[in-house]
Amino acid sequence: MAEDLHSPAQQLNALHIRHVPTGNAWTWVVNGFNLFKANPAMWIILLLIYLAIMIPLSMLPVIGSVLSTLLAPVFAAGMMWGCQALVKKQDLEINHLFEGFKHNTSQLVAVGGIYMLSLLFIAVVVVVALDKDTVELLVKGKNLSPEQASGLLLPILVAMLFIMPVLMAYWFAPILAGLHNLRAMDAMKLSFFACLKNVVPFLLYGIIFMLLLILAIIPFGVGLFVVIPMMMTSLYASYADVFGIEQTTD
Repeated sequence: MAEDLHSPAQQLNALHIRHVPTGNAWTWVVNGFNLFKANPAMWIILLLIYLAIMIPLSMLPVIGSVLSTLLAPVFAAGMMWGCQALVKKQDLEINHLFEGFKHNTSQLVAVGGIYMLSLLFIAVVVVVALDKDTVELLVKGKNLSPEQASGLLLPILVAMLFIMPVLMAYWFAPILAGLHNLRAMDAMKLSFFACLKNVVPFLLYGIIFMLLLILAIIPFGVGLFVVIPMMMTSLYASYADVFGIEQTTD
């Protein structure tokens, strides 16, 4: 691949963020569905393999949630290589899921680590903002008084305010660290500014997917086998659009 022939610095300089129309949010969904439709059976197989690995891993005492968070970007990057293969008219293979373990793995894990530490920091800020009695009741799973419940509103709003930029920094980071060999911090900075520059299309995209998830759950959850892979394929579509990546090859 051409990306492998350039240093991270060259890759970073070569990437340019485009401001795209709001309506492109729907285009990302459509293009994502087309990538899914190119090989739906394999996408479902990849999803099942991913869940078979991550669910037991996340259930391990103490370290489970840490390991699953660190490895999530590695698997996400692998799925992006799968999308790239389909765009290049190549076969989607099971090996694509594990491609992130072969290229720039340390930086992909670092993306997960930075994401995890950021969320942990936000959680600590929220806990510190609460009074001791409220924290104890929450830990014990007991009901809060109306006054204590209302006191949760401001810390929750503050948490949401901080979580949004973290999610923006994480969105494109696995694909940028994976396909473009960027360092974790560079990938997350670029992802943040790409989302910030296109915040309205991403808000619309989020609304569309919330509706799709609701519809997918209705028929006994069967639709999730389409919608969840589409989250990954439409992520690739949004990346290709925002960064002006050529989506066809001769």
